Amino acid sequence: MASSFTDVHDSLLGSSASASYNAIVTSRVDDPEDAFGGAEGRKQLEKQLLRKLDRRVAFLVLVSIMNYLDRSSAAAARLSGLESDLHMSGRQFNTLISILYVGYVLMQIPSNMFLSSIQRPSIYLSSCVFLWGVCCIATGSFTAALTSRFFLGCCEAAWHPGAMFLLSRWYKRSELAWRISIITSGSTISYAFGALIASGVMETMDKVFGFAGWRWLFLLEGSVTIVIAVFAISVIPDYPSSSASWLTPEELALARRRVEEDACDSDHLGQAKYLSTLTQALTDWRIWWLSTALLCIYAADSFSNFLPTLSATMGYSPTISLLLCAPPWMVSTITALIVASHSDSSGERFWHTCIPLLITIAGFVMAMSTMSTAVRYLSLFLMTQNNITLKLFMAWVSNSFPHSPRERAVALALINSVAHIGNIGASYFWPSSWGPSYVKSYSLCTLTAVIALLILRSYRSYLEEANKAAEEDERLKGLPKGFRYLL
Repeated sequence: MASSFTDVHDSLLGSSASASYNAIVTSRVDDPEDAFGGAEGRKQLEKQLLRKLDRRVAFLVLVSIMNYLDRSSAAAARLSGLESDLHMSGRQFNTLISILYVGYVLMQIPSNMFLSSIQRPSIYLSSCVFLWGVCCIATGSFTAALTSRFFLGCCEAAWHPGAMFLLSRWYKRSELAWRISIITSGSTISYAFGALIASGVMETMDKVFGFAGWRWLFLLEGSVTIVIAVFAISVIPDYPSSSASWLTPEELALARRRVEEDACDSDHLGQAKYLSTLTQALTDWRIWWLSTALLCIYAADSFSNFLPTLSATMGYSPTISLLLCAPPWMVSTITALIVASHSDSSGERFWHTCIPLLITIAGFVMAMSTMSTAVRYLSLFLMTQNNITLKLFMAWVSNSFPHSPRERAVALALINSVAHIGNIGASYFWPSSWGPSYVKSYSLCTLTAVIALLILRSYRSYLEEANKAAEEDERLKGLPKGFRYLL
């Protein structure tokens, strides 16, 4: 294990920094704490390290905002004449929504496998951000819109599982849920303020230079994404195993040690070939069990792509309907951060993941039970709590595959990729003919949410048994306490 710490890229760190780093890691053989100035010194150094990491995570929120903003623009554009301008009929709009997820599903596994093998994820992820900005701008005719959204899905596929994997290489399991929630809060922020932005752009820019307001929306959002991508190259962190000019040698050494300690000194193992890693993942029943659960959660979350439409069923104008979409997502963002922080501090995952899903189900039931404006609007606040379930689920998945970075990368991508098949099918849960009550749509979402709850409960039981077995094995063999799954 000591050799894994001394695998330093001298040419990247520089000779003096490398010498400092080697002195630090060599001293760990005698006393792990002395390398960082004792227990108190390590505590202070760890605070410095986390502050620097968290500042970069804060920037990644901006990337996530654009990720979902570019993805969800079509739903807002629908209220501004997108369907009529592109001569859509029947379920063509549903196809426009679902085609993005086809590209998203196809590219996640290859993307994360590639990401786990390179030393500069900052360049790769930034390039993907740049390309999806270009795809967003390219939205034109119906055929062009289908093509651009397919490739938009291909490019965006790199971000979500890639960012989750990158965070898991820097943070401990007990720190991960809150950071994942911070990054993915970009999704709910974009859903909230995306509606406000879309409303403003389409209202003020309509017919400027002869372009419809929804065309300006795609053009401006794509352009902003491209600018952010340029800055992202210098902000997105690479792996701890690479150099990091923004960290001191001591901080870099501590970053590597923290992750190894958290995985009980096994995180450097298992660097198998791509094919064997993928084969192992495909034959792991946990992958398929968790994929099915997440597929059902995404299917239940399909309402988010149609929230402006659901808001419009309350009888307000398109502009007011878009404005009403913001408060539910803002409340969801705040509660997600609070719940994720408590989940990390308590080390509990199951109830923090499932209680928001139960609240979401309550929202579905309220919405399908009445056409009262007040009740249906309140139901939107409950439904958007599903956002918390999605965030904590991915943290729980990352915690379940701790021993090999490449295994974790493939697991995150495979689970997220298979699960997004649910988005492809669930895009057809909301045909206009089922409105304005959408009782059938809400019923399907309720069913998938209940299935997800049952799967997660059985998975928690499995982890409990695994932890008990590990504890018994250590007791019989007289071993020190090792790795435990978070429940």
